[in-house]
Amino acid sequence: MNNLFLNISEKNKEKLLKKLNASTVKYPKGVNTLSNVNRKDYIGIINNGSLQINLVDYEGNVVILDELETNDILGSIIYPLTDEFVAITKEETTITFIDYEQVLNLEANSSEYFFNFIRNILELLGQQLNIKNERIKILTKRTTRDKLLEYFNIYSKKVGYKSFTLPFSYTDLANYISCDRSAMTREIKYLKEEGFIETDGKKIRLLY
Repeated sequence: MNNLFLNISEKNKEKLLKKLNASTVKYPKGVNTLSNVNRKDYIGIINNGSLQINLVDYEGNVVILDELETNDILGSIIYPLTDEFVAITKEETTITFIDYEQVLNLEANSSEYFFNFIRNILELLGQQLNIKNERIKILTKRTTRDKLLEYFNIYSKKVGYKSFTLPFSYTDLANYISCDRSAMTREIKYLKEEGFIETDGKKIRLLY
């Protein structure tokens, strides 16, 4: 399930969004979508497009925390979105923002389609929690090699093939697995020389 409005008709979806004080914003590529919202009291639904959740430290170093796509959600129920967090659009992206307080207002929202919506939120949060657990597995590896191999294994299982195309650039991959870009490039070279992988640009083929 990757749709907050699963089993909700278009008519009831419109009613639901009105009850939740929803507003929709279209962003161009490369914009921080958190710059104009209350970071504590909202849920954002990505209608189309994609974005990257980044943590920027006081020295300007960037760590990629998440890659979100159409039908994913973001907001205070997922991350404590303080000023160190940014959510940068990777392409033109449309997001519907809803009032978190209204989601909790069960007395005013007692319809069946509202409870379907809550059920969908919980299921989608479970999916995103699994992704975060995968990320923890990667970050707990001690070496750059182990982080790379863990990421390759996870992504290979996700797409169902030993050959796949990385979903982002090598620079972003280094940020995602939290390692130095040049050290990661060296390790990829060693993995190729030792027969663990083959590469062609962003295409990776696992040989083990």
